[in-house]
Amino acid sequence: MVKIVVVGSASMDLVVTSNKRPGAGETVLGESFKTVPGGKGANQAVAAARLGAEVTMIGCVGDDHYGEIIIRNLEENGVCTSFMKPVTHTESGTAHIVLAEGDNSIVVVKGANDLVTPSYVQQALRPIHEADMVLIQQEIPEETVEYVSQVCHASGVPLLLNPAPARTVSPEVIARASYLTPNEHETEILFPGLTAEEALKQYPNKLFITVGKQGVRYHDGTREVTVPAYPVEAVDTTGAGDTFNAAFAVALAEGKSIAASLRFANRAASLSVMKFGAQGGMPTRQEVEESL
Repeated sequence: MVKIVVVGSASMDLVVTSNKRPGAGETVLGESFKTVPGGKGANQAVAAARLGAEVTMIGCVGDDHYGEIIIRNLEENGVCTSFMKPVTHTESGTAHIVLAEGDNSIVVVKGANDLVTPSYVQQALRPIHEADMVLIQQEIPEETVEYVSQVCHASGVPLLLNPAPARTVSPEVIARASYLTPNEHETEILFPGLTAEEALKQYPNKLFITVGKQGVRYHDGTREVTVPAYPVEAVDTTGAGDTFNAAFAVALAEGKSIAASLRFANRAASLSVMKFGAQGGMPTRQEVEESL
């Protein structure tokens, strides 16, 4: 069983479904409202655990009702929460999600996730040093991503950076990361002045650009390759990217080839959108392997 460490956000998703997405100043009637655990870090931790990895989550929640639910949900999914700290002076992070017209719109309030600082991560170096792969995202402070990239680089631990939400990333962090998994919009911010084709060629077998229903693009050192997605009838696309990243990390940590890891990740992501909630449809290892 491979060891995966996720450094990142944990939040409560407040999800509204509607037939129509409201425009500026517009009010529309919704169909339902639900609260479900989420956050990019927690989503990736749950997805990796369901796919058979031994997962440790490093993050913060508020000392509130949402925080209790978030930690309990991680534990119920087999994630180690020894380094998940409830803090008393701020609230748990929340994500406000509108599901409408076959896609989602999300506003994230970081809350306690802003307290996942370098000094906090310093208390959790042991599992990082022992990990087969570390996953990190950008719903936590920028300096923490920088610090974790330094720790992983010095320890020889592969780091997968999912650069979402989009913001600039220093050349040093890009150099230290083993794998980068932006979408098209995030790619433009990561590599200003470069086309996607130029960026892929510059970072062969390191940069993997997700292109939604089309799949994933990367350069194998000789040519650009697109690994196609699996077509399904989507119910809720929230968390599909997190499932992809977790599955990709697990497969790579297990020693699978890049092409095989991408197929595994695409299949897991496709299964995840067939049920409601960021984590609700995340598949088990058996479900992915049976559908490949």
